[in-house]
Amino acid sequence: MPRNGPRPEGSNAELSVMVRNRLVESRLTPNAISMTGLVFNLAAAALVWQRYFFLAGLAFIIGSVMDTLDGRYARASGKGTVFGAFLDSTLDRLEEGIVLTAVAAYFAETGDSFAAAMCVVVVLGSLMVSYTRARAEALGVECKVGIATRPVRVVILSAGLVLAKGAGVVDIELLAPAIYVMAGLTAVTVGQRVLHVRNALKALDGGVPSSEQVPAAARDV
Repeated sequence: MPRNGPRPEGSNAELSVMVRNRLVESRLTPNAISMTGLVFNLAAAALVWQRYFFLAGLAFIIGSVMDTLDGRYARASGKGTVFGAFLDSTLDRLEEGIVLTAVAAYFAETGDSFAAAMCVVVVLGSLMVSYTRARAEALGVECKVGIATRPVRVVILSAGLVLAKGAGVVDIELLAPAIYVMAGLTAVTVGQRVLHVRNALKALDGGVPSSEQVPAAARDV
């Protein structure tokens, strides 16, 4: 007779392995996941434009989850390519900027010019957070320090969208405060990374390298 009760833990592990293997064997590619994330972020921006903030928050969350999964799937499946990694990083910056542009347009339409300006600061700050890491790694310095990493920014903006006034969840306005927090945290993070790289380079023998010693990939073109 069949036994009642919880399934053994090994069954869950086997199911997870089976699903992973099926995905790896499928025609699904990391680039397809990346493009799916782009579609959801475009939908989020359109929903913000129409002031469906709760739905925009859900679309943004799903799109951001896709952005997280593509890299992990690329490593697990062995289907990752150099171009795929480049595309993933490029789309991450583009998607965040698209949604924030829609939020800035909303604030501009409602007459909140300060919040709209802060959206521009957030876009600049998020780009600088990524840029400082890329420049540091080109110099051979690992640079993952800082408060406002992309997952943190995603959580803050998602909360701001879902809890925005008019979203129907609570009768408060948290979208503007979320933008202000992101603006402050990105500025702090850029400062943290600059100091981190400065200290790391000073710790190297010979101190900070001269322009001739800097790798070509790390120089401005």
